Amino acid sequence: MKSRQCGFTLIELLVALFIAAVMFAMGYGAIHEALAGRDEIREQQARLLEIQTAMRVLEQDFVQLAPRPIRAPVGYSWQPALQATATTQPVVALTRAGWTNPNGLQRPGLQRVAYFFEDGTLRREYWTVLDPTQTSTTIKRDLLTHLKSVSFRFMDQAKQWQDQWPPASATQGGLAQQMMLTERPIAVEITLETDDWGKLVRILEVTG
Repeated sequence: MKSRQCGFTLIELLVALFIAAVMFAMGYGAIHEALAGRDEIREQQARLLEIQTAMRVLEQDFVQLAPRPIRAPVGYSWQPALQATATTQPVVALTRAGWTNPNGLQRPGLQRVAYFFEDGTLRREYWTVLDPTQTSTTIKRDLLTHLKSVSFRFMDQAKQWQDQWPPASATQGGLAQQMMLTERPIAVEITLETDDWGKLVRILEVTG
């Protein structure tokens, strides 16, 4: 009496291969989706860090705003300690204190900083001298990208918001020139309209 041989038929093998292929495809799809989600989270984290860093730098500059005007690069005129308009570049320029000097260089602790908004990028520049000339160069840093707009408002001593600084009312009212040059706002409102995070608004109190 012959023994019966056990094994798989061709149909059974094809079914098993088909099931394995389906499971592999499902597993690959899940892994691909997980990797894509991880990359998206990393991009969002990097973007959030960029925004937080930009806000921190802006805060450090405005909080340490110093009432020190600078000499104009040409002529004998002076530029205000804080100067901001929505129609010209830079959008804001200021003198700030607290410029660290770990190497003990021969320079003041005050620093002249300017912000430019061009092609969707907010760029910060600063001079290595406090009263720059036409030949003075700046150190540039792209602070924030993917921006639709950047705007600043300034609260004056009457607690009224102004779109430029020095306020237009100050020049029209005949405020003393020296006061115009050194006048500082009570607070600064920063509005950043981003492509991905929408509109971000921050209000900073100016010390002193």
